[in-house]
Amino acid sequence: MLTRILLPLLFWAVAVAAHAAGEPLEPEQAYQFSARALDAKTIEARWQIADGYYLYRDKIKFAVVPATAQLGAPKFPAGKVKDDEFFGKIETYRGDLRIVIPVTAGDAASVTLKATSQGCWDQGVCYPPLSQEAVVALAASEAAPLASQAAAPAMSVPPAAAPSAGGDESSRIARIFRQGSFWLVLASFFGFGLLLSLTPCVFPMVPILSGIIVNHGHAVSHVRAFVLSMAYVLGMALTYAAVGVAAGFSGTLLSNALQNAWVLTAFALVFVVLSFSMFGFYELQLPSALQSRLSDTANRQGGSLAAIALMGALSALIVGPCVAAPLAGALLYIAQTGDAALGGAALFAMALGMGVPLLVVGVFSRSLLPKAGPWMEAVKKFFGVVMLATALWMVSPVIPVWAQMLGWAALLIVPAIYVHALDPLPAHATGWHRLWKGVGVFMLLGGAAMLAGVLGGARDPLKPLGFLGGGVGNCEAATAAPTFVRVKSTAELDARIKAAGKPVMLDFYADWCVSCKELEKFTFADPKVAARLKGFVLLQADVTANSADDAALLKRFGLFGPPGIIFFDRAGREIEGQRIVGYLPPEQFLPSLDAADRS
Repeated sequence: MLTRILLPLLFWAVAVAAHAAGEPLEPEQAYQFSARALDAKTIEARWQIADGYYLYRDKIKFAVVPATAQLGAPKFPAGKVKDDEFFGKIETYRGDLRIVIPVTAGDAASVTLKATSQGCWDQGVCYPPLSQEAVVALAASEAAPLASQAAAPAMSVPPAAAPSAGGDESSRIARIFRQGSFWLVLASFFGFGLLLSLTPCVFPMVPILSGIIVNHGHAVSHVRAFVLSMAYVLGMALTYAAVGVAAGFSGTLLSNALQNAWVLTAFALVFVVLSFSMFGFYELQLPSALQSRLSDTANRQGGSLAAIALMGALSALIVGPCVAAPLAGALLYIAQTGDAALGGAALFAMALGMGVPLLVVGVFSRSLLPKAGPWMEAVKKFFGVVMLATALWMVSPVIPVWAQMLGWAALLIVPAIYVHALDPLPAHATGWHRLWKGVGVFMLLGGAAMLAGVLGGARDPLKPLGFLGGGVGNCEAATAAPTFVRVKSTAELDARIKAAGKPVMLDFYADWCVSCKELEKFTFADPKVAARLKGFVLLQADVTANSADDAALLKRFGLFGPPGIIFFDRAGREIEGQRIVGYLPPEQFLPSLDAADRS
């Protein structure tokens, strides 16, 4: 049943995306030209060539105005030889192209560099020769590049096309698609999935799968446990492939559609309902007649694999969509090229990599447990607590901090009572009894500290008793944290960047984005980072509502969701290769700030 639903969806998404590969870009967008003075006698001409496009080396020519200025021989970098159907074997350039040109300008303070180029789109469209120009201010040492356009009025912030082959992580991963073989791409994304399996994205799936295996009885074999686990992982992988391709085709990330307050609350309530059944308040089961019929079918077919696969699919929808660089890179490539077949296969391989720990848990969960007995009730209650914690973790981005702290306090205090934290130990208590009482006391103290923090006005779950120091810690954090100016549209963004006069950092944020909150709390508020950020104009695009303006801002920079940080130089142009996608700790964030400030 699941296959009948998911496979047609996957094939439909692949067919639609492949059919709508998109129209070629305008030449000025495909080949964004700019120039700057490296010193008084050297100009650097630069093209930001969009993915899927290239320029011919022998079609690039330069001229300069005024006539009193003269250009020397350009220094071309090594290109890539292409067997072109129009020009035969010819050298081409892709990505970020920089050409150094000697110049003799006399007493001229600035010159106009005129460039002629010609290139093609990989999908079979070749452009006529393109004339572009840039005004370059000459200086003794360095000068900021002035805005440039191709035979069009200048504007301070040219609209960004699909990101070129810059140095940011998602763009580098997107290049793996374009430059690597099919099997290299699949192997790379399987490895990305293994790395993602170490993140909180996968952890909530562990108790779900473990509960499925445990409920199938103690006598389940390793082979049977592997089959059940594989059904769960395949359901998750098919969902990633199908919905991921659809998300890439539509230009939005899955988390944009799913991670809002109403949807997250609904999914969290599902976990709450499941957890209460683990505590024995009620049993979730079908009517006896239908249950008997399904049981007979399951016995004949070796188990309800379709239902387990469906649970895997739902788990992927609920807890899987993290804005990580591998997923963003895959969707970036799909959106730019329409190659949904390769993109879907890569997402499928990535989900399989994420599922490896789940397979290990499923196969060995039974063999690592003792024989059936009263302990199984304790296991059920443990899974109930984990499911409640999962529900709280899911809604934490969209509820107040005090509500989060109150929830964590309850999840620590109530289970602590159940493990006899408040009960006296018997005279001849075993080592296990003493261990669990110690764990219970530790949980009770942690929960009490969290509750005291809520009542005392603390709003940091990691420092619930910070208010006892007179709020010094909180005040320091508030002082260190930088202040961002919110922008709501591309027009407002352009206006603020134009008026900045110094480097600009644009931060994409959403209330439901956990990594965004980590950046605010741990990275931006770090004293060293906060001190460096004083040299930047700090702008923030809040895309929580996922409105039309929010979508336009994301699309402009080729982003599929937050967090994403874009840097602009003093002339208002994006600094290529300095994008940040996802969370970075302070020590890794500081070098990016230094590089952006030097540009």
